Amino acid sequence: MSDEDSQTQKKVFDAETASSLVKELRKNFGSGKTRSYEWRVSQVKALLKAMTDNEEEIVDALRSDLAKPSLETVVYEIGVIKSSCEGILKELKHWMTPEKVKTSIRTYPSSAEIVPEPLGVVLVISPWNYPMLLALDPVLGAIAAGNAVVLKPSEIAPATSSLLEKLIEKYMDQSIVRVVQGAVDETTALLQQKWDKIFYTGNGKVGRIVMTAAAKHLTPVLLELGGKSPVVVDSNINLKVAARRIISGKWGLNNGQSCISPDYVITTKDYAPKLVDALKTELQEFYGKNPLESEDLSRIVSYNHFARLSKLLNDDKVSGKIVYGGEKDENKLRIAPTILLDVPRDSLIMGEEIFGPLLPIITVNELEESLDVINSGDKALAAYIFTTDKKFKEQFVKNVSAGGLLVNDTSIHVVVDTLPFGGVGESGMGAYHGKFSFDAFTHKKAVLYRSFAGDSSSRYPPYTDTKQRLMKALIAGSFLGILRALFGWS
Repeated sequence: MSDEDSQTQKKVFDAETASSLVKELRKNFGSGKTRSYEWRVSQVKALLKAMTDNEEEIVDALRSDLAKPSLETVVYEIGVIKSSCEGILKELKHWMTPEKVKTSIRTYPSSAEIVPEPLGVVLVISPWNYPMLLALDPVLGAIAAGNAVVLKPSEIAPATSSLLEKLIEKYMDQSIVRVVQGAVDETTALLQQKWDKIFYTGNGKVGRIVMTAAAKHLTPVLLELGGKSPVVVDSNINLKVAARRIISGKWGLNNGQSCISPDYVITTKDYAPKLVDALKTELQEFYGKNPLESEDLSRIVSYNHFARLSKLLNDDKVSGKIVYGGEKDENKLRIAPTILLDVPRDSLIMGEEIFGPLLPIITVNELEESLDVINSGDKALAAYIFTTDKKFKEQFVKNVSAGGLLVNDTSIHVVVDTLPFGGVGESGMGAYHGKFSFDAFTHKKAVLYRSFAGDSSSRYPPYTDTKQRLMKALIAGSFLGILRALFGWS
């Protein structure tokens, strides 16, 4: 066997290798080092330093993987990670402090608290569309909570995946935090292991595979999926601002390749032409008359995704529905921002999450019908509405179930770390960001403290009538009932 073959063989990551890795991390976690506030802070500071020291290299990696504009990388990936680090450093001591809670007369005398403790060894499987942010943000939550972590980044973003491994090896504690690169085989090997939690970001098909694997060990999962996030547009709005915000959420974030990207628009038949004209005007201002040449638009991540999006456009049911865009460059994997009007609800483009730069518009006679359209499908990760009608806004918030709602904007709710970010139904389960990330990787352990004083014979046999009356009163929490039982009052 040649040296090259030997090196290749050593790099094989199978179930046995995965098992050894988990055992190693579980042993290191068992040492207790991750439980200290000082260790957790040191790791968060290390990750913050990694983002600060390597900004240019991160920008280059995401440009290589996605042709992502540097501003999007700096603001929406590096910037958000830094913000998460700073939030943890500010609040972690408070999050780690046990919460004192009240007890009742049933356990008197006693005191109680809820003690946050790390789950153990966790697995984070991250996607390609925000390959830095969606890898490190969950890892930050796991570290803040005191866990050992294995990160499996997406092979579809290979430059970023390699950089993640390099940065984590250089800046973080390798005895607790590890990166495993690879594709389906490596992910399968990891999923065969027993974890204390699995955090997966991606699509529902793989989400089901993750849940099936987790069920073998009764491992809890947090799934960040996606879905068809709707945008309802009323006619009583600032149309220019609304158009710009729809564009920002749809094309300004990864060219539609985002789990919270506006997937389709619902507006009235009468208002649709005005909305289309406004979108056209702003799109030309943002990306010029030849958007395929714009450096401010990400490319489609791979040929497979390019072919999938092309298939949606080639569907006979949407023939003639394109009112703007539609240009494609297969060699450069670029698709221009595309608007389709009056798309049939049984077309291919309405049957799946688009995850690309195509925006279908559905029209209704009355805007209230939009609620029925939305609720007839699966629950989305996000739902958006543009309106100044207070009653309709309240109706939307009350009746539309989605992971999160945003009124008069799109997508930016994701940066508000005092709000939980997560899905519901088909769009996922569980939530993270800010304190919610800490909670996602924490077991809240209930602890009751009692002394040897106040030991009552009423809880022990023989069970006399007086004891029975007393215990019933204790269960009911009735102070008067207790006095009656003790003193034989009628």
